[in-house]
Amino acid sequence: MKFLIVGLGNIGDEYANTRHNIGFMAIDRFAAKHGVTWADKRYGFVGKCRVKSAELVLLKPSTFMNLSGNAVRYWLGEENIPVENMLVIVDDLNLPFGTIRLRKQGSDGGHNGLKHIQQILGTTNYCRLRFGIGNEFTRGAQIGFVLGTWTDEEKPILDERLDRIADIIPSFCLQGIDRTMNQYN
Repeated sequence: MKFLIVGLGNIGDEYANTRHNIGFMAIDRFAAKHGVTWADKRYGFVGKCRVKSAELVLLKPSTFMNLSGNAVRYWLGEENIPVENMLVIVDDLNLPFGTIRLRKQGSDGGHNGLKHIQQILGTTNYCRLRFGIGNEFTRGAQIGFVLGTWTDEEKPILDERLDRIADIIPSFCLQGIDRTMNQYN
């Protein structure tokens, strides 16, 4: 079985280690644990590995968040991966910081990356892992918060959650979304 694991984020040093780039951070943690090296390919940075019987294609889109659907569509087709074998990792303002929520389908929740994936694929029936970044910002300060870096208080919890996501990815591929949701939600 082949799977596409997508970590959403924005390329560039100015976005590194920001809340909006949690997808990149999570997929980087998994890649480091599995000795994956990244190659600069069409629409993104791509890495490959095997976990037991599963072949994983890892993707960090280089299209910027709001055009993530272009990269997702291309790599699903290029690798001949069915959409039900895709997991998208994304930040979520609507969840308390550190909350991890797996879903096999659903709305974009106001997230522009998910919105574009839905628009390009024409479906909301794909798996996603939402990482709660909280909403601890004043009115009108959402962009600054989302594009801000992690606080010193958040970093230890963040580190533990990134390790947890690195365990969730193989579970999704080997056990399926339902069993993984039961185990990790």
